[in-house]
Amino acid sequence: MMRTRPLKVALLGCGVVGSEVARIMTTHADDLAARIGAPVELAGVAVRRPSKVREGIPADLVTTDATALVKRGDIDVVVEVIGGIEPARTLITTAFEHGASVVSANKALLAQDGAALHAAAEEHGKDLYYEAAVAGAIPLIRPLRESLAGDKINRVMGIVNGTTNFILDKMDSTGAGYQEALDEATALGYAEADPTADVEGFDAAAKAAILAGIAFHTRVRLDDVYREGMTEVTSADFASAKEMGCTIKLLAICERAADGGSVTARVHPAMIPLSHPLASVRGAYNAVFVESDASGQLMFYGPGAGGAPTASAVLGDLVAVCRNKLSGTTGPGESAYAALPVSSMGEVVTRYHISLDVADKPGVLAQVAAVFAEHGVSIDTVRQQGKAGEASLVVVTHRASDASLNGTVEALRSLDTVRGVASIMRVEGE
Repeated sequence: MMRTRPLKVALLGCGVVGSEVARIMTTHADDLAARIGAPVELAGVAVRRPSKVREGIPADLVTTDATALVKRGDIDVVVEVIGGIEPARTLITTAFEHGASVVSANKALLAQDGAALHAAAEEHGKDLYYEAAVAGAIPLIRPLRESLAGDKINRVMGIVNGTTNFILDKMDSTGAGYQEALDEATALGYAEADPTADVEGFDAAAKAAILAGIAFHTRVRLDDVYREGMTEVTSADFASAKEMGCTIKLLAICERAADGGSVTARVHPAMIPLSHPLASVRGAYNAVFVESDASGQLMFYGPGAGGAPTASAVLGDLVAVCRNKLSGTTGPGESAYAALPVSSMGEVVTRYHISLDVADKPGVLAQVAAVFAEHGVSIDTVRQQGKAGEASLVVVTHRASDASLNGTVEALRSLDTVRGVASIMRVEGE
């Protein structure tokens, strides 16, 4: 039997995502009620600019006082899609204090203060759900913390930012330079006027922190994630990648150490073989590759951003939280029992592609190889091309630690025959 008294929802933010949440709540009201077991009612919408016309939202629901809205006491669920750290953090904790559960899409806040928010939710017996914080419409957080709860996850590697994937895909498929590809992404609405958060890896790093925490039952903060942007990737890098049968993606990689005693989380550009499933992810799409003991290899793929896809994830959480409310229960909270140490990037072991500008004369290759040997870095392949006294030397290593590779590069720079290090890129997805 369906409960007739509606569950009341407060919406914080009514931009691209928030307006889609409101629209779907209205147009799919009957279906949502049937799935939940009670009607859901949009009880208030907090915005910064109340004068803006918002189609389908009654003017009497709109307010600029978000604090008063979450303090009303009759609100069952607060949906937070304003982003940023403050006032979102205070509004979420205030919502818990006044009896509401929270659905959020705020990756930056969850990556920075997820532990404190989970603690506040638990203290007040409320839910904190955030499927939309990581990969838009792609169901990922719930599978990691529920469907795979009985498995041991060893690695999560993926493309979690559509803007950067669009730019790199355009550079790969057309030969465009970085700026040209960025300009097209901006014109098409894939990139913000200030794309720094995307192209410098901040957005992906926040998502990596969230994913690592869930996958490894360990608190991983944004500060624990190594971050390297993609603004230095060139057409020459793509040419080198193609010669190796690879392409280049900006990857978020969270992995458990081989001995199981620590974890790492990192974001950086990397070459991946064309045979790897992530290599075929095109345009602004996202995909995440999960490796676990029992399930083996799984890949989650789909649109990772945009109003409607992200709103789909928000509404999925809303349905789950409302069902919990009706049954008098809460869903899974934070699981950080493993409390594994987070290793530094220097301890990460992977392969490397190094391009050097060197003098074109006898003995250069031997000198370079000797430096690699002195630092314990094994060489897989070497390719040399020379012309008019100058040459390029491309070295691909076997697996080595980041610290040992950095020491190798510093030593190479001191050689008279090495004119410069043109590029260094990790090779992943073997």
